[in-house]
Amino acid sequence: MKKVNWLVVIAGAIVGIAAVLLTVLGNPKNMGFCIACFLRDIAGACKLHGATVVQYVRPEIIGLVLGSCIMALITGEWRSKGGSSPATRFVLGAFVMIGALAFLGCPLRMVIRLGGGDLNALVGLIGFTIGIFIGVQFTKRGFSLKRNYTLAVTEGSVLPALMIGLLILVIAVPSLFNSSEKGPGTMHANMFIALGIALIVGALAQRSRLCMVGGIRDGMMFGDFKLLYGFVAIFLVVLIGNLALGSFKLGFSGQPVAHSDHVWNLLGMLLVGWGSVLLGGCPLRQLILAGEGNGDSAIAVLGMIAGAAFAHNFGLAGAAATAEAAGGVGTNGRIAVILGIAVVLVISLANMPKKEAAKAE
Repeated sequence: MKKVNWLVVIAGAIVGIAAVLLTVLGNPKNMGFCIACFLRDIAGACKLHGATVVQYVRPEIIGLVLGSCIMALITGEWRSKGGSSPATRFVLGAFVMIGALAFLGCPLRMVIRLGGGDLNALVGLIGFTIGIFIGVQFTKRGFSLKRNYTLAVTEGSVLPALMIGLLILVIAVPSLFNSSEKGPGTMHANMFIALGIALIVGALAQRSRLCMVGGIRDGMMFGDFKLLYGFVAIFLVVLIGNLALGSFKLGFSGQPVAHSDHVWNLLGMLLVGWGSVLLGGCPLRQLILAGEGNGDSAIAVLGMIAGAAFAHNFGLAGAAATAEAAGGVGTNGRIAVILGIAVVLVISLANMPKKEAAKAE
């Protein structure tokens, strides 16, 4: 147990270092790593949405999947499996993304934002924890998306193969993709350096099972917080890095790519927490599992990409505060978050054991 704990802590510390380093090398402030933001940027680069300020093929996503895949192959843990309610997982992935983009970040970026002094992320953390708590109540009572099955190798290889294809195309024919000329999409580290860093992070996340949702969920259900130690390490390393670089700023206002629409920060991350519990892991964990050959997680990731496209095509995403505007979540985004919570509730109830089965147990 101690070895596992230290592996999680070490992995978290290296993720924190990577997040600080990627920011120094060009990624947006408080966004060294953000699964939601980076999947959104890839969706834009692939012309799935028209928000011109967030379009760039982020090599960090490619590196995370391939790093996990390589490590799983080396350790003999790669398994092609799937078939556990794929359509439901797609929908959950889409709404997890919509909630994350209302908040402007995934759980990993939430921790990174906290390390930069952004107190809006603290509001998000409260909502995230509430969402996980709700999801845990259903899990305790038997919620299940049913078992998965061993599948042909080609099924588990789909997302890693897509990432390899995407990497080849963006290097060989970059003109195929949209690329932002202003805004966060123009802020990025060198592609090959970012890819190398993400390969390392993906491999470490695979070995350590790093997952913030899993850490809080396991703590609530079993009193086992070992997975959470990694995110404490991320926070501390990012905090130290920001203090050393003079980029730490405590407060709600003036934070990079953030807003102070507190109710919707909270509700957006509540949706992310609840949906992620039902999926069995946070967006980072879904990428890592997909790299290991889990087709169900690959479906969830594709759902997230679709959710990002919907969010920016239909005005659902939150707007960052600027000197001229307060930012926040518009009417369309608020409706989408509430609808997402309702859909997740329906999914939770629909996948509970039948009363007859419960009585038989």
